[in-house]
Amino acid sequence: MTILARTRDLTRRYDDKTALDGVSLDIPAGQVLGLLGPNGAGKSTLINVMVGLLRPSSGSVELCGGDPRNEATRRVIGVTPQETGLPETWRVAELVDFVSAHFPDPVGRTELLDRFDLAELADRQIGGLSGGQQRRVAVALAFAGRPRLVFLDEPTTGLDVDARRALWDGIRSFHADGGAVVLTSHYIEEVEALADRVVVLDRGRVLADGGVAEIRGRVRLKRVTLTDPVLPELRGVTSIEIDADRTHLLTDDATALVRELVATGASFTDIEIASASLEDAFLAITGDRSVRPSDLKGQ
Repeated sequence: MTILARTRDLTRRYDDKTALDGVSLDIPAGQVLGLLGPNGAGKSTLINVMVGLLRPSSGSVELCGGDPRNEATRRVIGVTPQETGLPETWRVAELVDFVSAHFPDPVGRTELLDRFDLAELADRQIGGLSGGQQRRVAVALAFAGRPRLVFLDEPTTGLDVDARRALWDGIRSFHADGGAVVLTSHYIEEVEALADRVVVLDRGRVLADGGVAEIRGRVRLKRVTLTDPVLPELRGVTSIEIDADRTHLLTDDATALVRELVATGASFTDIEIASASLEDAFLAITGDRSVRPSDLKGQ
């Protein structure tokens, strides 16, 4: 297995604040890694250290076998940070050509624009694009140099559903050709849709690392969904969420909950029972939802 990026006991401090605390990760070729964590968890700091924009306070980081601060090393990666500033008077095609000229074997302009559904914007000035369209251009540019590894920090912020799906297709196309991606997102369904592997960060530490199914499996909670219920007070319910006419109950014992609903004569229809979603697992692991320690396995 070829390791494209590696950190060992990586720590990064800002004055008296520790943003990363002993993070050790291997990122192999051909993998989409989703980084999840609440605001301030250290996701962006980790990416910035791995691409050479920040120095580690201690520990080590290796990128494609070299120092990430070396220009030749960085030439084989692509990056889209959370915030980008593009030249407003340039046309999209001009910007793609300019960025591509910095690489020895860039992706052709037409191919790149088609991959991210941007062909119709080729002759538009950047300043005349919407914020979402500019974001799509910024993400596409990360792939211009035919990189081996791409870092995308909140790539779909500000995009509507159709634009987000188009960007997902571009990422999937790159991955299908053997490319590796490190992705952060506040849209947990995005990570679930794209990632082979999920790393959960909180307070600069890795709390969980594994496949999507494995991370979901670390939480023994079940999601019980009912239509138009009239519910009594129930034992063993971790949380209740209402979405239109559907009510979602999280519980660590779905069988006992259903028995209690029947015994109390509660009114409900269309009951569904499913394993915890990735979002449920994330909230439980990071402590953003009140769950008992026994709900987590292997912590």
